[in-house]
Amino acid sequence: MKYKVLIACGTGIATSTVIAKRVENLLKENGYEASVEQCKVVEVSGKANDYDLIVASTKVPESVKTPKVQAINYLTGVNMAKTDNEILEIMKNISKE
Repeated sequence: MKYKVLIACGTGIATSTVIAKRVENLLKENGYEASVEQCKVVEVSGKANDYDLIVASTKVPESVKTPKVQAINYLTGVNMAKTDNEILEIMKNISKE
């Protein structure tokens, strides 16, 4: 199955690009086929239902029910493995559905 992952940041360009590369590599290395797209965080609510996972550099509205991970760690370089594990745990859970 090919999964769809939405990467969000303030502008949909700068920090989301860093996060997108990390997520693409993480998923590929762990056997998940996924398309990764970037957007502005203000666009997430309108797009969320079309994606399996949202990874953002900032807080995503609580109204969004799609599984989400805040990935500021990828930008700071602090405790990135924790964020990797969160993403992989969600992928494991949604792959069982």
